[in-house]
Amino acid sequence: MNWPLLIFLVGFAAIFILRLPIAPGMLATSILYLVVAPGADADISMFAEKVLTNLEAKYIIIAVPLFVFMAQVMNSGKITDMIFRFANVLVGRRRGGLGHVNVVASIIFSGMTGSAVADASGLGMMEIKAMKEHGYEEGFSCAVTAASATIGPIFPPSIPMIFYAMLSGASIGNLFLGGMIPGLLIGLALMVYIAWVANRRGYPRGEKMILRDMLTIALKAFPALFSVVVLLGGIYTGIVTPTEAGALASLYAIIIAALVYRALGPKALWEAVKDTAKTTGILSLIVGCAFTFSFIVAREQIPQLAANFLLSVTSSKAFLLLLINIVFLVLGMFIDTSTITVVFIPMVLPLVQALGIDLVHFGVVVTLNMMIGLSTPPFGMLLFIVSGISGAPIRGIIKEIFPMLIAMIVVLVLITYVPDIVLFLPRLIGH
Repeated sequence: MNWPLLIFLVGFAAIFILRLPIAPGMLATSILYLVVAPGADADISMFAEKVLTNLEAKYIIIAVPLFVFMAQVMNSGKITDMIFRFANVLVGRRRGGLGHVNVVASIIFSGMTGSAVADASGLGMMEIKAMKEHGYEEGFSCAVTAASATIGPIFPPSIPMIFYAMLSGASIGNLFLGGMIPGLLIGLALMVYIAWVANRRGYPRGEKMILRDMLTIALKAFPALFSVVVLLGGIYTGIVTPTEAGALASLYAIIIAALVYRALGPKALWEAVKDTAKTTGILSLIVGCAFTFSFIVAREQIPQLAANFLLSVTSSKAFLLLLINIVFLVLGMFIDTSTITVVFIPMVLPLVQALGIDLVHFGVVVTLNMMIGLSTPPFGMLLFIVSGISGAPIRGIIKEIFPMLIAMIVVLVLITYVPDIVLFLPRLIGH
């Protein structure tokens, strides 16, 4: 191990030990490495130009701010309310119905935004309030909201999958298709657990609706639900690229929020633009710093060294997949998913390719892994979001969410070792 690499690794470890902001920490560590590393390719000015050129060439990354903007518009209009009411029509009559509504609403909303944070912060407040008013424990209401929000980036579209496609070269359309069945399985697993808890605790059934009211709600929700058709239909028919679909769906969201539901005025639209700019700025900083970091990792051939080492220890695909799952699950508890995707996934891609693992299968597996990490104590981001919007103590949320985490991990293990669950739809209708 050479001195520049040792300094680089020690600096990277210090980021986590000292709890420094991850993006500036990665940038500082990378600059320190470039200052002491020999070779023309380590020149800071040349290196900065190379990173910016690589970022400019990634056309698909433009889809990220478009999906972020779409989520902001959805949350600022009455669209989230329409989704919640429609989900209530579908499953609200069952015992523990509002818990089921929480999950189904997340599945529908995830087909529009691809963001766990948007789901938890947008639908979350409405869902938690409704559940508490109907006698559900506060911790349980928050736990269901956090756990169901993980479906967002699994069911298409998905912002983490866009980053993964950019790095791996995997088809973004096939990744979106591959996430559909696992997303539904996560929803089903959570609903089975909710049904068990509801019967055990005697949670109430939802109100019975007459057919006329159900049809009225469904018709009012139709414009919002059609955004999923606009988004995914455009991609899978080949009419638009994922990036263009993001722009088209954002425009559609503005039209229905402003003209159909009359809930998006100029002020709300401007707030959505500002919030999108802030989120995009944060993501851009993370991605830019992570690209710098990834260049050094590649220059020192760390992925190849790690792959060779692990393959020298064992050639068992099953064991190595288990090891990768454990590592990414732990990373997801502490680090932002964008950072994990851009920094750590390139490290394991050579190993994945050496094992002959399908890149679409691996992308869905690792995305689900990171999403579970968002709800996993001690630092899962979704736990703090639902605690913040509800005022519930985080300790009570953690106690309630553990069984749901086990249910999601069961689905993770299932899709890890049965790749056909992920690959069925890409093989059937993918490209």
